[in-house]
Amino acid sequence: MFTLFIFIAVLAVLVLSHEFGHFIVAKKSGMKVFEFGFGLPPRACGWYRDPITKKWKFVNGNFDRETAPATIYSLNWLPVGGFVQIKGENENADVSPDGFGGQKFYKKVLTISAGVIMNVIVAMILLSVGYLIGAPQAVDNIEGPAVTNRRTEILQVMAGRPAAEAGLQSGDVFVKVGELDYPRLKDLQNYTNTHSAGEIAVTVARGSEMITKNIRPTIYQDTGKAGFGVAVAEIGTVKYNVFQALYHGFIDTFVYLKAIVVAFYNLIAGIFAGTGVGESVSGPVGIAVMSGKAARMGWSYLIQFTALLSLNLAIFNVLPFPALDGGRLLFLVIGKLKGSPVNPKWEQLSHSIGYGLLLLLFVVVTARDLSGLGAKVVGLVERIF
Repeated sequence: MFTLFIFIAVLAVLVLSHEFGHFIVAKKSGMKVFEFGFGLPPRACGWYRDPITKKWKFVNGNFDRETAPATIYSLNWLPVGGFVQIKGENENADVSPDGFGGQKFYKKVLTISAGVIMNVIVAMILLSVGYLIGAPQAVDNIEGPAVTNRRTEILQVMAGRPAAEAGLQSGDVFVKVGELDYPRLKDLQNYTNTHSAGEIAVTVARGSEMITKNIRPTIYQDTGKAGFGVAVAEIGTVKYNVFQALYHGFIDTFVYLKAIVVAFYNLIAGIFAGTGVGESVSGPVGIAVMSGKAARMGWSYLIQFTALLSLNLAIFNVLPFPALDGGRLLFLVIGKLKGSPVNPKWEQLSHSIGYGLLLLLFVVVTARDLSGLGAKVVGLVERIF
């Protein structure tokens, strides 16, 4: 139940911010917005503010939104998305002054792009807030008072290696290795190399429990260096003042955007190369599980996870694929280049096919999520030793 609640809350933040982008730009551009809905139809209920009496009025699921004198804000029965219904959005022949089709080209582009832009802004805000309250991240190359609670943590234990045989687990924190107390990553690697001939007493913290094991390092054939057979990162909590937090939130947003674009490129290239959908792709079930895990780790982790999810949503939506914002932009550009709007019949057919393919992807990924949920580590640089 906790995981479901967190998933719905995260989804609400991402969807409502995305749709609010479309909504506010459409409103400011003079377009009439029939409905702003959370979730997918059928509608459960809704409200609108009467422009004359200034009072809020309740509407049921069967109420015709086009007869309402103002925008209906609705809750819908399928809580897996959201939408904004703009007058004439799917009818390019409608050139009424308050309709989508009657607007200038740049207003149409801004309205469709606003959802993606809002997701990027939300991610920037969340990352900045994370730095204000203290954001956990890899701090191998960060020094100074901004970093607290620095620790060397195990991210993954390799099967069949000394650490696995000793019973170490991902999430364990190195407390003492030989004569080293709370070793830094470089010191840990150097010490393991120089004491590879015998067993090393290793103490790790697992929650409130302290566990000590004697482990003999293994020598890696490719590097000639010694290690326990674990992937680790030097992790700490990074906290900045307001101006530094805003700066690093802004910079990190575009660093993550670049990484996500590369990941999407590799994913699409892999699909065309016949390798299929990679294990890094998750559907609603996988995202829900990761949301719950992030929330249990603390607010900072949940904020970072939500920011990364918002950026993923932005990049995914801007892809030039029918049914996505990028696909709608593509049809707008084609219409601009040819001097007349694309035939609404063919555009709607393309979007319908696009929805069908996305639904198929949704089913495939969800089925895989249900068949085997694996641990996913996001945003940390792994070091094998």
